[in-house]
Amino acid sequence: MRLALFDLDNTLLRGDSDFAWAEFLIGKGVLPKAAQHAKNRKFMADYEAGTLDMDEFLAFQLAPLAAHPRATLDAWHEEFMAEKVRPMIARAARERVDEHRLAGHLCALVTATNSFVTGPIAREFGIPHLIATVPACERGAFTGKARGVPAFRSGKVARVEDWLEAQGLYWGSFAESWFYSDSHNDLPLLEKVRHPVAVNPDARLAGIAAGRGWETIKLC
Repeated sequence: MRLALFDLDNTLLRGDSDFAWAEFLIGKGVLPKAAQHAKNRKFMADYEAGTLDMDEFLAFQLAPLAAHPRATLDAWHEEFMAEKVRPMIARAARERVDEHRLAGHLCALVTATNSFVTGPIAREFGIPHLIATVPACERGAFTGKARGVPAFRSGKVARVEDWLEAQGLYWGSFAESWFYSDSHNDLPLLEKVRHPVAVNPDARLAGIAAGRGWETIKLC
């Protein structure tokens, strides 16, 4: 068996879906422009610096989900896919996913971005499994809170291992494994696979990848 794991933002996408979703809601007037735009940019800068407070970020990111009916959110997400997400997908990213998928590898999208935002994106790529931060629901409505461990930094490793265990698998089940990521925040999962791949890497990851002889590529 072979395992292929993919980060999403700035890896398979030419941009960040979390950031783009917030900007999309600001553009629709759902969120107030001045304050929310500044917060969105600050969270992005903190993520890039490796100083992101995940609890604070999730409170910001998940609050709009709790404020609107699911049908409205789903309709907005369809617009978001057409206007923001599909233009961020490069042919090379689709081709690399298809290479693993058509070879019969077990494929999963592993992202800190919440599953409401990323579920349709995983389906767009034809990736059958999604490991993402889960927004909690009660009676079909989002609560504005996260459920379980966020899929962020070492949380990605924990969530992947739980997913494998639920299928009767573990790291040793695979003759080969890959993880594609752009960010130094993903070092814990990159270090777990046999073939870590730095994709459009940030400066810190680029230096680590060069020093360790990891493959470095561009997909977008």
